[in-house]
Amino acid sequence: MTQDQRSTSLAGGIRLRLSLMMFLQFFIWGAWFVTMGTFLGQGLAASGSQISLAYLTQSLGAIAAPLIIGLIADQFFAAQKILGVLHIAGAALLWFASTMADFGAFFPVILVYMILYMPTLALVNSVSFRQMQDPDKQFPAVRVLGTIGWIVAGVIIGWLGWEQGGQLSLTFKMAAVASLVLGLFSFTLPATPPSRKGGKSSIGEMLGLEALGLLKSRSYLTFFVSSIAICIPLAFYYNFTNLFLNEAGVDAAAAVQSLGQASEVVFLLLLPFLLKRLGVKWTLAIGMAAWALRYVFFAFGDTGSLYWMLLLGILLHGVCYDFFFVAGQIYTNKFAGDRFRSSAQGLITLATYGIGILIGSLLAGPIVDNFAIPDNHQWRQIWLVPAVIAAVVLLAFLLLFKDRDTRTDTGLGLETTSTTLEAPGASLPTPDTRQNNPQRQDPREE
Repeated sequence: MTQDQRSTSLAGGIRLRLSLMMFLQFFIWGAWFVTMGTFLGQGLAASGSQISLAYLTQSLGAIAAPLIIGLIADQFFAAQKILGVLHIAGAALLWFASTMADFGAFFPVILVYMILYMPTLALVNSVSFRQMQDPDKQFPAVRVLGTIGWIVAGVIIGWLGWEQGGQLSLTFKMAAVASLVLGLFSFTLPATPPSRKGGKSSIGEMLGLEALGLLKSRSYLTFFVSSIAICIPLAFYYNFTNLFLNEAGVDAAAAVQSLGQASEVVFLLLLPFLLKRLGVKWTLAIGMAAWALRYVFFAFGDTGSLYWMLLLGILLHGVCYDFFFVAGQIYTNKFAGDRFRSSAQGLITLATYGIGILIGSLLAGPIVDNFAIPDNHQWRQIWLVPAVIAAVVLLAFLLLFKDRDTRTDTGLGLETTSTTLEAPGASLPTPDTRQNNPQRQDPREE
């Protein structure tokens, strides 16, 4: 075996444990998150605003996550032990949530749960990275099991008919059992001691605020604001797609939605080719255009002769996320340089999954309520709102984004980020690129 082969291989036992960890991590989330809107709307008679409020807990968890990781995991306790404790506590909360009979009782439970769950996204990455000699090559093969876990959860829900049978409380119980299993299993994972034991982290560093100087560049500021704005229509998709599909009469809607995660894997493979051929600007623009097109498909599709429009709207998930969010992470990685790479990734994650989706959730709920009719909603009018928002963001981006260097080799960045919509977060360790690009060591000086 060559030296290169040794550096890119993991011991079979470690690879198996890390892969199972990733599978369970995202199986848990996919088991209840996709169908929560339908569970609340049909099971607890929640309004659109209340459904959005429940999904908004993701943003609050994303804001709290770097604080929990920075204050606890990086300095005091081993990552795998914190992961185990959080998932065991989460199992109890998910089971408790399944027994709630009204939204007022459900909301605080799911809020506490999401504050505990969101930090585990970074923790599973941390446990993985610390076992890898070459994360750029080794991590994708492990991380893909997370996407498979999300897909399997949706397929199980569809296969058992829990949506049609009004049994979506069972999704929380299924997630609770998986969370308990992962919690106990976490204590068998490879030791991952705190990486900054005895050190101190500022709040600004943990939230990525050290990278604010990057916003002095007009192009990066345009990208940053566009990232926040495009997350507003993203919240409509998160919060209401499953409810929409069920009200439209789509069988096994959760399973159908899992096609979006499958498309993500396919389009991710096309991303390096497009980045090299089109550059960052037009790749990002394709991603934003896909958001607008997806909502147009949702607005005019149906379960009859236009069912293909619903399917294409779901399959566009890979374009929507990979061509904007993953490409954006790559652009951020390249633009920030070695000095500000980690802070910049933290800042863009805070902006999108914290601020952007929070704004979108607050906006989406009242709009859905405004178009509510007895036992259904006027979905065409609802979906045209995020379609227009995405189109406006696209137009502004095309007019204002003028990056000077968008056609350079982007092969490095693709392997250096976690790449799924279900896993906003941490960048992987990357080599020092200053020798290849010495003039951009500090983008804030541009």
